[in-house]
Amino acid sequence: MMSGIRGKDTKPELLIRRGLHALGFRYRLHDKRLPGKPDLVFSMHRAVIFVHGCFWHGHDCHLFKWPSTREDFWREKITANRKNDAKHLAALRARGWRVLVVWECALKGRTRHNPEKLISSVAKWLNTGKGAREIRGMN
Repeated sequence: MMSGIRGKDTKPELLIRRGLHALGFRYRLHDKRLPGKPDLVFSMHRAVIFVHGCFWHGHDCHLFKWPSTREDFWREKITANRKNDAKHLAALRARGWRVLVVWECALKGRTRHNPEKLISSVAKWLNTGKGAREIRGMN
């Protein structure tokens, strides 16, 4: 069942991409030359965006629950994902890139943001030139 889960072109990622494209932003997708292959790369703004799934990246929100089967496997897998995320974010920042992480819970579930406001917030972040940021679901 889990093998059918997409790593690219997920619904949350497409929502962000379409919204930013409609506002005139242009970007590259999954650039292999950068650590972690960011989902969106805005060279002109020296910024990258990751759209993280709450389960796969072990986010502390209502969408994440530790699996009750094969517990050791999943703890290792998700812990490794978290470590890789931290390593990639640090490497990107060291190279002078600004990093935004948009969590899945910001786009779906009971804590989701209004999609238009979320896209507007991301666009504002891109234009202001501010450093690293994270967008999570509303509490």
